Amino acid sequence: MAAQTTTDEIATTRAYRDGRLVVENFPVVDVSDYLEQDGTTVWVDLCAPRAEDLALVAEELGLHELAIADAVNRRQRPKLDRYASHEFLNMYAVRLDVETGELRLSELAAFITPSALVTVRKDDGFDIARVVARWDASPDLAAHGVGALLYGLIDDVVDGHFDAVSSLDEEIEKLEDLLFDDVQHDADVQRRSFELRKSLVVLRRVVLPMREVVNTLMRRDMVVVSESMIPYFQDVYDHVLRATEWTESLRDLVTTILETNLTIQGNRLNIITKKVTSWAAIIAVPTAITGFYGQNVPYPGANSHDGFVASTVLIVVLSLVLYVAFRRKDWL
Repeated sequence: MAAQTTTDEIATTRAYRDGRLVVENFPVVDVSDYLEQDGTTVWVDLCAPRAEDLALVAEELGLHELAIADAVNRRQRPKLDRYASHEFLNMYAVRLDVETGELRLSELAAFITPSALVTVRKDDGFDIARVVARWDASPDLAAHGVGALLYGLIDDVVDGHFDAVSSLDEEIEKLEDLLFDDVQHDADVQRRSFELRKSLVVLRRVVLPMREVVNTLMRRDMVVVSESMIPYFQDVYDHVLRATEWTESLRDLVTTILETNLTIQGNRLNIITKKVTSWAAIIAVPTAITGFYGQNVPYPGANSHDGFVASTVLIVVLSLVLYVAFRRKDWL
């Protein structure tokens, strides 16, 4: 009895009949009773359940023990597994923290039966209320049963992937502006590039398997998605492909930015080296002349004012000649 109470406390339930919401927030133990009624579709949502919390749901719907274990354990890969009486879906909702560049993941699983959809959120980072609002905003789709509920769920997750890619694209554009700013931002560019590239790698690991997941759901031997729902899942599949391709291109772009930053640093170092070398050559002229005349031997104009003037003029003239020559070659 205690396990049942715990399950009901973390569960949200709904029942649809012929596309209309007929009841919600009923006890999980009544799920099988509603499923016995013709034309009824049931949705159950659990947030961060334990294995014992899922036991009652598993008993009501006949869920496989391996699927139950995958729903409880974290860090499962995005996938769609088929069992005799149901399918098991695991995927990740994402959100980009713009300040840190870190990609926040929320893992969620779903048990898909012909008449019931059970969603398992492994943390509270995913806003399931947003999905419910999508369902309520499209009552005409609810008549398609589990397929319509599943479409709303996956479409919301994929839209989150797309939003994350879009945000990463905007951050990379800002990074490009820093790259060619008049003020040097080498450390900022390197740190931000690393953060964004790390997020892109994580996002790719989440988005890429969704192609296979959605494509499998659209197969004709999958009885969950009706023929009338195929165009909607095809639209989701198109979004998944676009998000995947966008992620791949952004990964290459971040790599290019890092390489360009290193090239700019190398060019800047070459310019500095040329300038230092040029000034060293100019300074070497008076050093050589004064060093030469500093020898303890007589020289033209030694011990006279004319000799001092001649050596000074020679220093200035040769230095100016070198300066002009280096300026023409853009070394200074």
